[in-house]
Amino acid sequence: MAKERMPLIGDRFPEMLVKTTQGDIKLPTDYSGKWLMLFSHPGDFTPVCTTEFVAFETRREDFCKLNTELIGLSIDQVFAHLKWIQWINDNLGVEIQFPIIADEQGNVAKRLGMIHPNKGTNTVRAVFIIDNKGIVRAILYYPQEVGRNISEILRLIHALQVTDQYKVATPANWPQNNLIGSDVIIPPANTEKMAKERLHEEQYGEINCFDWWFCHYNLYSNNQYKHQLNRNPAHRKMYD
Repeated sequence: MAKERMPLIGDRFPEMLVKTTQGDIKLPTDYSGKWLMLFSHPGDFTPVCTTEFVAFETRREDFCKLNTELIGLSIDQVFAHLKWIQWINDNLGVEIQFPIIADEQGNVAKRLGMIHPNKGTNTVRAVFIIDNKGIVRAILYYPQEVGRNISEILRLIHALQVTDQYKVATPANWPQNNLIGSDVIIPPANTEKMAKERLHEEQYGEINCFDWWFCHYNLYSNNQYKHQLNRNPAHRKMYD
């Protein structure tokens, strides 16, 4: 029987039943309608992982604002997870409220490509962003010795949701790009007619362009309001 490959960006996250600190959870079914950020950590009672868990819990409300739930994972038993989060609460004053998967045999970690043999037998710091339809939208890997940037993960989820809603792209370091600031990028024109339309729209101040293939606009400006209504009536409700 062929070995199952790990899910890639654009794949449906594989269905699995996992044991957690909050009971059994069916992935991704139990999170239907919500986004999910699944992350692995090398082990309980380790310094970097402790700082990450405190950071994730501290920013949990920011994830909730993006309709995103958190779930952790390591190759540890449930009782180890429970003792560790109790230690965090008792000593650091932070109550970890998201579930942690107890992947004792490492089966989930192996299925998701979280164990990298040249970095040992525990998991690296993997991140899977899964959307509200159960589709893998982004995958990140950090080595064990480097803690994750929580703000970047939040930025990534926000950008994915914006690109989904408005059918646009986001530039480097969005929303603080050094060329176009907080603007979003309109997908490049793929016909001669569309290219001419883009230049016409720029002429009337509806969008800004460096050239016909590189156009952008501010999602929340008055010009964009008019532009969006004119370009696609289906978007009217987004601005009413």
